[in-house]
Amino acid sequence: MSPTQPPAAGAPRVLVTRPAPEADRWARALAAQGIAAEALPLIDIVPLRDSPALTAARAALAEVAVVMFVSPNAVRGFFEENAAPALQPPAQAAIETRAWSPGPGTTAALVEAGWPPDRIDEPAPDAPQFDSESLWAQVAGQMRPGLRVLIVRGGDAEGRPTGRDWLATQLRAVGAAVEEVAAYRRTAPPGDGPWTARAKAAAHDGSVWLFSSSEAIANLREALPAQDWAGARAIATHPRIAEAAHAAGFGRVTASRPTLDAVAASIKSLHDNA
Repeated sequence: MSPTQPPAAGAPRVLVTRPAPEADRWARALAAQGIAAEALPLIDIVPLRDSPALTAARAALAEVAVVMFVSPNAVRGFFEENAAPALQPPAQAAIETRAWSPGPGTTAALVEAGWPPDRIDEPAPDAPQFDSESLWAQVAGQMRPGLRVLIVRGGDAEGRPTGRDWLATQLRAVGAAVEEVAAYRRTAPPGDGPWTARAKAAAHDGSVWLFSSSEAIANLREALPAQDWAGARAIATHPRIAEAAHAAGFGRVTASRPTLDAVAASIKSLHDNA
């Protein structure tokens, strides 16, 4: 948990539940818009440093037509510790592999890692959501039978790839050869950590919870199974996440596009209409 600035008198208060360091970046960006933002990560990211499957996928990067990175953490895990020789000059100029990104955060991470921007596909800027469905609307025309697609995602405690299978299902339906590899593990924060005291207070102190993952809500419920969330308010950046917040018992849930400006506007609106 890391506060970004002292709350201004009357400013909306929000808890950003993304994994660190994304939570800190979002908190700083929201603070710049006059929101008293605080990072409270509800998902811990653990890199997979000794994964034979990940090592093999890195080495074969130039052999696949497309690499789909499900998140900024997938990018960072895949390219951790300069493990991406295929992206180092002069090899960068020769690689023809395209990268698929579900949204601006992942795209920014790819560019930071050295991926050529002209070889990145992402949802349209005005897409209602930044997700696999919006990405597929942009890239479905690239598909042909036998095309090799690698999906880089998070894994379970044993490092096995986990997550939504929607995009993989669409790819296989059109004949693509789909491979998956985990670049990191997602874990819940310690249930006895100091963050739980802040979470309990935020159940009734007027703070707004910002959820960008249903898994974050599940981790919160697991850590505090007896907590009543009826007096709590939440912003959810996808309809599926909003459903999870409702199921958890949050008294007021507002859906928002997953952009900074849209989220900030939703937080301020929720605060003004409290």
